[in-house]
Amino acid sequence: MLPDRASITVVGCGALARELLAIAGQPGLEHLTVECLPARLHNTPWLIPDAVEERIVAARHRGSEVYVAYGDCGTGGRLDAVLVRYGVDRLPGDHCYQFFMGGAEFLTSHEQHPATFYLTDYLARHFDRLVWSGLGLDRHPELLTHYFGNYERVLYIAQVHDPALVELAASHAAHLGLEFAHRLVGYGEMESALLHLGGVQEPAA
Repeated sequence: MLPDRASITVVGCGALARELLAIAGQPGLEHLTVECLPARLHNTPWLIPDAVEERIVAARHRGSEVYVAYGDCGTGGRLDAVLVRYGVDRLPGDHCYQFFMGGAEFLTSHEQHPATFYLTDYLARHFDRLVWSGLGLDRHPELLTHYFGNYERVLYIAQVHDPALVELAASHAAHLGLEFAHRLVGYGEMESALLHLGGVQEPAA
C-alpha cells in the first residue's frame, strides 16, 4: 500500500498526455505528477522498457512512487519484466484501445469485428502524420491495400465529445476506403485506475 497522499509519478505515453493531464487535474489528485515519454516510441517499442526504467529510477531517487500509464504496447512482455523488477504497476491491457473501452468490452467488440482499425482522439488528430505520411501513403498510395486490405472498418473510440473530431475521423476512414463507426467511451479503465491510485472514489455512473 502506498502511504497516504504519497507523491506519485505517473510515467505515461505521450499519446495519452492530454487524457492523463485531464484526469490528474481532478480534485484530490494533486499528489499525482504526469511525465510523458515521446509518443514516437511506439514506432520503436523495443526502446520503451529502457526509457520507462530511466523514469522509474529518477522518480524513486526523488522519493516518489511510480505508476506506468502504458499497455504492453508491442514490447512483447519486456516492459512488464522491468516493472516486476521494480515492483511497479501499469494500466491493464495490451494497448490504449483496450483500457479506454474496458477489457471485456474491447474483447467482445474485437471478436465481433476482428477486421477493425481503431482510432483514439490522439490518432484522429494526428492521423496524417502518424498513419498517412508515417506509412508513406502520401508518396506511395499503392501501399494502401498492402496495409489496410484486410480491414473492413474504422472504429473511432472517442475520449471526449467533439463533433469536429468525429467528422475528422470519418474523413480518415473514407481515405482508407473503410466503413466508419463511432463510440464515445471516455477515459475508461485509465481513469478508474488513476482515481483508485490517487485514493479518490470514482463518481457513480
